[in-house]
Amino acid sequence: MAAEALRRAAQAAGDDLRVETQGGVGAQDTLTPAEIAAADAVILAADVKVDEGRFAGKRIVRASIGEAIRNAAGLISQAGGSGTGSTGAGGTVATTTTAGTVSPPPTSTPGTAGRPLSIVGITSCPTGIAHTFMAAEGLESGAKALGYRVKVETQGSVGAGNPLTPQDIAAADVVIIAADTNVDLSRFAGKRVYQTGTKPAISGGQALVQRALAEAPVYGTAAGLAVAGAEGGTDFVSQASAGKAAKNAGTPAFYKHLMTGVSHMLPFVVAGGLLIAIAFAIGSFQFGDQGIFIYEDRYAGTLGNTLFQIGSKGAFGLFVPVLAGYIAFSIADRPGLAPGMIGGFLAGLTGSGFLGGIIAGFLAGYIVLWLTRSIRLPRTLEGLKPTLILPLLGTLAVGLLMMLVVGRPVAAALTGLTAWLQGLGNTSAGLLGALLGAMMAFDMGGPINKAAYTFSTGLLGAKVYGPIAAVMAAGMTPPLALFFATLFFKNRFTHDEREAGKAAGVLGISFITEGAIPFAARDPLRVIPALMVGSAVAGAISMAAGCLLRAPHGGIFVLFIPNAVTNLPMYVVALLAGTAVSTVMLGILKKPIVETPAATNTPSVANAATD
Repeated sequence: MAAEALRRAAQAAGDDLRVETQGGVGAQDTLTPAEIAAADAVILAADVKVDEGRFAGKRIVRASIGEAIRNAAGLISQAGGSGTGSTGAGGTVATTTTAGTVSPPPTSTPGTAGRPLSIVGITSCPTGIAHTFMAAEGLESGAKALGYRVKVETQGSVGAGNPLTPQDIAAADVVIIAADTNVDLSRFAGKRVYQTGTKPAISGGQALVQRALAEAPVYGTAAGLAVAGAEGGTDFVSQASAGKAAKNAGTPAFYKHLMTGVSHMLPFVVAGGLLIAIAFAIGSFQFGDQGIFIYEDRYAGTLGNTLFQIGSKGAFGLFVPVLAGYIAFSIADRPGLAPGMIGGFLAGLTGSGFLGGIIAGFLAGYIVLWLTRSIRLPRTLEGLKPTLILPLLGTLAVGLLMMLVVGRPVAAALTGLTAWLQGLGNTSAGLLGALLGAMMAFDMGGPINKAAYTFSTGLLGAKVYGPIAAVMAAGMTPPLALFFATLFFKNRFTHDEREAGKAAGVLGISFITEGAIPFAARDPLRVIPALMVGSAVAGAISMAAGCLLRAPHGGIFVLFIPNAVTNLPMYVVALLAGTAVSTVMLGILKKPIVETPAATNTPSVANAATD
């Protein structure tokens, strides 16, 4: 309404007006740097704090949304008064209105000659642990090696670390997004933005920085709008840009959407699983062997039973709606969140579990995205879309599909999968465990690793605890094997690698498989096969022995919780056997190296010289 009032007032005054609106569905008609540069004045009509960095040097008229609606003519007249410029007939007034909580993103001019280039970046991975910080370290070291200033924000499991300020962004010459989940880019409109996954930042930060400087396109500018044309404006540009970047990085958009959901789901799964494990432990202390049945009604009111209810009905009851909601959020932004979560909740009602939740998330996301692009309303009614129209129509469509079409078939498929897993014999279970174990070690936190982990955690809601046990044992094996290999086969590793092996050991006992990545990146043809074989052995023994795990994370520390692991002795055997196999294979496959001062930091060259 404020935008429309200002347009009419400007037209009556003979002024040329460009209006950007910020609301619940993001930025509409984003002002370009060229339009801002040509403007004689800027009107900021906002009820929230607005970053004014991109309007530096311009005369700014500030007002509330209500004032813009009631006194639009006065604001236009004020903007056309004396100042840095005037807005007579044919003049230009750049105007932005903010009706929601989204602030206009900052923009900057190109870097100033005589100062080093400034790089800012964001790193993020589904679990928000190792990959996030390793990618940040790779970016920082790569930029510093080239003599550039750098600041990297990490979006991890505890929120944003080292957050970028509007001033950091305004001064940046290029923005690098090294993420395996979708990252909100709204604050980078008008900046050169290069998107990729975490792996390029980990394996070659310097090369990534150079590639970004050479290839990064400007995000959300007029050139991009021309491509989208009449098909939907900035939202189309953002989607196309993200899709292209994901393709270039070798990461399908489908995977990024799924991993966004998984990254938000994991805290619920981990918290619920650990609470259930603690409940069994307390039950065992209170009721001995009968404590394993602490979930039964006869123990209602006891501490163990209460903790079990919190974990199973609270945290586990929410993880499927959260998974579905954030898949939809990744696809359609905030308007997709409510339909996605409701679809995930209905997946639980229909018995379709995590499989139904994944389907509901993608249905909600793409339905809401289509509705966003298809529904055209007068500007005065545009605010109804994110708060009324999109949630209502999206929820209606997803709800009907889940209840009438998707729910029952997927529930039957999940029931069949559960029955098959529970009925596996020792040999078949061992083969499945070997497959899951090899997947965990293949890319150590990448898409295949996450596929195995997501599959296993999803089955917890169906009370299938065998696969997650195999996956955790197999995920601990690679970094632990590298720790022992650097101790027993020192001549196969450089001094730096031997030091890194100590950290890998700590990460291994914590079930952080990514601790093995630096070693695999330096010598993939020898390290990865050795780790896959050991992890396959660990997974096979765990599944064949009938080991069950009720806590989906925590590494070696959950082994000390009574009843958290079924058949604990064989589970320890599986972990030790897998670690031993990988350790021995690393000693056999890797060649001895001769370190010299010049070769200390180039292990791959030394290895090649001794092949």
